[in-house]
Order: sequence, then C-alpha cells, then structure tokens
Amino acid sequence: MKSLYELHDLMPDHVPPAILQALHIVLRELPTEEWYNRYAGSIYSPCIRGHQQLGDFLESRRGFHQSIRPTQSGLMLNIDQSSTVFIKPLLVMDFVKMLLNRDISDTQLTGTDLLKIVKALEGVKVHVLCNMHKEYCVSGVTSQSAEELIFPVDSHGTREPRETVLQYFQKRYGVSIQYKSLNCLQVGTPQRPKFLPLEVCKIAKGQRYSKQLNRGKQMEDFLKVAKQPPHEREKGILRALHFTHRNQCAVKLGIKIEDELVSLLAHILSPPLLKFNDYGMTRSFLPHYGIWNMMGKKMVKGGRVNSWACINFSLHVRQNEATNFCYELAIMCLASGMGFNLSPVLSVETAKPEHAQLALTSLHSNVMAKLGPGRNLDLLLVILPDKNGSLYGDLKRICETDIGLVSQCCLSKHVLRKNKQYLANVALKINVKMGGRNTVLNDALEKKLPHVGDTPTIFFGATVTHPPPGKCSSPSIASVVASQDWPEVTRYAGLVSSQPGHHEWINNLVELQYDSEKGVVTGGMIREHLISFYRVTGQKPQRIIFYRNGVSKGQYSQVLKNELCAIKLACKSLEKDYNPTITYVVVQKRHRTRLFPADYRDKPSDSTGNLWPGSVVDSVICHPDEFDFYLCSHSCSRDKGRGTIRPMYYHVLWDENKFLAGDFQTLTYYLCYMYAGCTHSISIVPPLRYARRLASRARCYTEPRSSLESGSTAISAEPVGLLPIKDSLKFGMFFC
Repeated sequence: MKSLYELHDLMPDHVPPAILQALHIVLRELPTEEWYNRYAGSIYSPCIRGHQQLGDFLESRRGFHQSIRPTQSGLMLNIDQSSTVFIKPLLVMDFVKMLLNRDISDTQLTGTDLLKIVKALEGVKVHVLCNMHKEYCVSGVTSQSAEELIFPVDSHGTREPRETVLQYFQKRYGVSIQYKSLNCLQVGTPQRPKFLPLEVCKIAKGQRYSKQLNRGKQMEDFLKVAKQPPHEREKGILRALHFTHRNQCAVKLGIKIEDELVSLLAHILSPPLLKFNDYGMTRSFLPHYGIWNMMGKKMVKGGRVNSWACINFSLHVRQNEATNFCYELAIMCLASGMGFNLSPVLSVETAKPEHAQLALTSLHSNVMAKLGPGRNLDLLLVILPDKNGSLYGDLKRICETDIGLVSQCCLSKHVLRKNKQYLANVALKINVKMGGRNTVLNDALEKKLPHVGDTPTIFFGATVTHPPPGKCSSPSIASVVASQDWPEVTRYAGLVSSQPGHHEWINNLVELQYDSEKGVVTGGMIREHLISFYRVTGQKPQRIIFYRNGVSKGQYSQVLKNELCAIKLACKSLEKDYNPTITYVVVQKRHRTRLFPADYRDKPSDSTGNLWPGSVVDSVICHPDEFDFYLCSHSCSRDKGRGTIRPMYYHVLWDENKFLAGDFQTLTYYLCYMYAGCTHSISIVPPLRYARRLASRARCYTEPRSSLESGSTAISAEPVGLLPIKDSLKFGMFFC
C-alpha cells in the first residue's frame, strides 16, 4: 500500500510545536505571483489543471494542501489535492443580473430579491471602479436607492452638508450614476456605514466562494472536479510536488523532499456475521465488500404501525398515485417483517407547501378526533416536491417540536417510480423509527464483541456542527446520541442543544443548577442518557465508549479536559461510587491522508482501485507515541467508482478500558455494519453518523430568520439554548 505522505530527512519523534510551525511556514513559501491563492492551508492557482465553470459567476479550481506531521518514521510531508470554488471578478451589476436571472436596470429591488443578494454577497470584497486600489467588504444591501440615501461626506462621519450618494459620487469622482433607482451595497461598520451604487462596484479577484452551492447542476459540476479515481488523484499529487520542489527557501535550509510516496503495510479485518429473523429464508449472512440486501431476509425485530396518515405537498402526484404508493409501501413493510395496518386513519390529504403549518396542524387535529382519547398517530407519511426549498426543514420542525409526530418524507419522483429497492430502504427507516431492529451482529447476541462482550457498555456519539457558510450569526449545534440496548447495540437516543457559534466543546454534557430546597442539582445530556440506558436494559453501563467527531488536533487537550470531566461528573451525580471506565476517541473525517493500493490489480471487483473495506493502517504514518489508526470501513462500490475513498482517522485520547489495538479496531469496524438506514457498512461508526443527522435536523429548528431593517437588509441572530424536541420523540430514533 502507498500513502500520500512524502518522506524527507528523518528527525526525532518529539519535535517542539514551534519547530513544526516554522517548518510549515518554510514549506509554504512558494512563489508569490498574484495567481496563487491560499485558503485553509491549501494553495490554488489557475495554472493547475482541472478548472470547471459552475454557472455564470462561479468556477472551481484545483490546488494542493501540504503539512508536516510527526510519525513513527520521523517527520513526513503530507500532501494532497484540493478543490474549491471561486467567485469570478465580475461587475456587481452583471453578478446581480445573473443571480436574479433578469434585467435590473429600471427598477428598485425589494423583498426576496434583496434577501437573495445579501446571502450571495455578504462578506464578499469589492472594488469601486473609480478607486481600484481599495477593497470594501459587503455587509448588506440598502432598501433605499442611490438618489434617496444620504452619504457621510467628511472624515468625521458627519452628514452635513446633506448629500445623496448620487450627488457624492458626482462631486467626488465625477461619476454620473446611470441607474438612479437601484439599491446600494452597504460596506464598512454598522456604526459608520458606507454606501456604494451597484454599477460602480466590481468583485475583487481571487476570492473563494464561501456560500453553499445549490444541489443541482452547480454541485454536480463541482463534484466532477473534486472526485477523482485513485490513480488520477495519485498522479495529481505527484504533479503538485512540482510546486513544492520550486521552494527555494526549503532548499537553502537543506530540507530534502523525496519524489515517491511512502510504502507501508496494511491489514484487512474480516467482516462480521449479520443475524436476521429466523422466519426468513436467510437467517444469517456474511457480507462481501460490506454490502448486502434484504432479499430472502426479514428484519430481526419488526416494529408495528397501527395508525398512520399521509399528506401530499406535490402538485405532480395525484391523490390516487399517492394512495397506491402508500399501499405498496405498507405491503413492503409487511413483507420485511413489520406489523403495518393497511388502512390509514384518513384518506390522503393534499396541501400547498406555503400552508404547511396550517395543513399539518389541521391533519393532526382531524386524526386525533377520529382515533379518540388514549390513542396516538404512529406515523405520518409526507410526499414532497422534488425541489422543496425550506419545506423539508419546516415540516420536521413542526412535527418534532410543535406536534410530536414521527414522519417519513418521500420525494415525488420516487413516489411515481415506486422502485422496489427504494421501498425496501424506506421500510428500513420506518422500522427503526417504530422501535424495531433491522439486523444485529451475531457476535453481539453471543456476547463476543471484542473486549466488551461480557460487560454492559454504552456507546456515545457526539458532534458539534457550526453555522454553514454565509450564516455566521447562527448558533452552533451540539448533538449527543447514545446506545439504548445491550448487547445488541442497535437502538440509539439523541439529545441536542444550541450553543454560541463556533464554540467547540459541548456545553450541556453536564449542567449544575441551584435549587432553593435541594441545593446544587446536576443535569445534562450524559446523565439523561445513562438514566435512559438503565431504564431500558435494567443494567448500569460499566464501560463508556465515547466517539467524538469534529475536533482538530490543536483542540484535543482542551476538549478532552472539558468533556471527560463532564462525563465523570455526570456519573458521580447518579451514585457517589459509580465510576464506569471510559474510552474517549476523536474521529476525523476532514483530514488529508489518502491511501492507495500499491498494485492496482489488487483491488475490489468493481475496479475502482480503492481499498478493500476493513483495511487498517496503524504504523509508519501514525503518531509515534499515541493510540491512533486509519480505518476504511465502507465499500468502494458505494462511491460508484468516481472518487478516492477517504479512510476515517481514529485517535484514542483516553483509555481506561485498556483496549488492545486489534480489539478496538475490530469493535469499531463491526459497529459500522449496524447503521439502520442502509444495507451496507458505512464510513464512520453509527453513533457519530446519527449524531450528525440529528445535528443537521436540529439546524432546521434554529435557522436564522431574514429581516428587512430600515436602511439595509441583514441576517438576524437566533438565541441559544436547549432545543425543544417533544418528550414523546426524545428517546426514539425519529432522526434516522
């Protein structure tokens, strides 16, 4: 196997951080021509092959990333290809025309047009055509036109004599504004804003586009550049070395960089035996390449849907088509081993997306009236338009925080096709939402899971997701899920809270509050999960395996100190002598290590050239002293041959359970076969995948609201705090 690490002169394992930082600086000292752009540790240039136009005003570029890492073989250079999106240096007038897809020269922009422009241009740097030496950062768009706005004209920011922006540009620069009724860009600080007419502004070149791409052609075209088969990516990495070898500073300091990728050994873990229901034709199955299907198999434990309803928000799906789809889905659930009432509480209802709140509330009232007291609606099926904008998020927010309903959404294109594989996948999701199990590890049932098989163990997954690009005023979302069964380890519950934006460690793992009668009262997400585990299983977990996602190396010590202390405090709050052993593991997906088979003839049958599922690397490029490894747990065929698989990086920061390396690697790999939403092994352990899903779902609850303020359009911030998921859903897998 080959790694993208490049070996240079070996140095001692223990290198002070200051020296590592100095080496980073030296190796990034490339030619300073203006066509180099640096972002997030990567260098981009139009000279690097792989450009792609993404519509009228965006383009993707390729670059490369490099960093120095201490490894078991000394210091190594980690180098990889990068791809990102740049905004073209267009006139702002042309940009806005392309964005709105219409002529804007003869009308003042209002309402949704203004909001769309703000979202696209907020944070983007622009030049004024009459003064190209200075850059301004866009903070908003005015609701008034250039002939209405008053511009501060002197160095003290006073507004006397009163001049409009129109008059100011004529007097100061001799520029006659042609489109007088158009709005202006707002730049500068809120205390001392400046206003620039759209027609005099140009977007500065070399800027990375930090907003989200649309999920249509833009994203599809970008992935064509970003995703490369292993052999192409390896060639691109070797080409990137051309730029590194031009580093004269490194040459003068005697730093030598080899021309070949480092070779290392990997080992491949055997897949686990999966157990299904004994009433099916196939009772157990050993998956090849991490893939299986439900043909001839039944869910190991089927959930039950006694009462259900359906609401249709798509204009392209007629009522009889929606009814037929629901019937076929119910039949598929029955065939898979579930209990499913074929008759809905009410016939399929149709509603317009803009009336979602009213339609859902009305449907729930009608259903509850028909069911009578003491009964609840088990499942709501929802048919959505293929392009549904914010409807999905609105629907989940209403169902999960207002009403308390478990819902399953289906796009209209799938409803009309009625593909059996799609129906089977939806049945898997419905089953776990109804409390069922799709499959289970045979070793788990026999209590033979490595190292933990004979001891009640709870598995945690925790993550913090930060605001997406362009929404810096939104809070960060902390999500913690935990297993709720033993020894099966298939059922999870999730808790979620919001906290200040870009705050990395989780605030609500433990909470201390003062009560006038009880004194200090301990609460928090860890405590709630431990209590729930005990209520379900009747056992206290004696081991805690805590997988943590999204922590950079520079934050390891701080996050570990805060969160490990919180876990121990939560345990002590339950019983004074309750002290389960804890293993705390950081899992990284966004790293730059890529692994390639040394011989491309030695590859899976789908001929992608990727690693086999179960491939583990725990030597040569790993940390010289600590417990870490790279694991490729998913099948290469799931990537459809388009890209290079990224292995997950697992770094054990704290281990009171005293795992052997092989035992922990095998346990982690086996868990990757237990994700309930599909029939293949996944790239990351299920508790973390569920935590990510729950955090994304919770983002729907806290989406920032846009508001038109006097003088400009801006994004208003949301408060932070616990998120109000209904108690009836809190300890179920509604997020699957």
